[in-house]
Amino acid sequence: QEQLVESGGGLVQAGGSLRLSCASSGGTFVGYAMGWFRQVPGKEREFVAAINWNSGSTNYTGSVKGRFTISRDNAKNTVYLQMNSLKFEDTAIYYCAARPPGRRSYKYWGQGTQVTVSS
Repeated sequence: QEQLVESGGGLVQAGGSLRLSCASSGGTFVGYAMGWFRQVPGKEREFVAAINWNSGSTNYTGSVKGRFTISRDNAKNTVYLQMNSLKFEDTAIYYCAARPPGRRSYKYWGQGTQVTVSS
């Protein structure tokens, strides 16, 4: 079955940059929208960014607009989240997810990658 694996997380100083990658395995996710979410202990999972299949549409949560960029390379079955000007508040476990065509919810999820921003 289709699976998602995140990578690229780590420790970075405030103001720095990090690029997360999410690669598919067991499938190509043709036609799927892709999204990034994050969660910190004791808080609800938060939507971060999403991108449609052909990269023609993206959207972001307000707190990351202008700092984060979501992109995808369908030939590599990979979606990215470029994070610039990182803040301590961005510290979280970041998850990628895939939403099947015609669906309103994300069906496939990765296991997450930790992003820690030091202040």
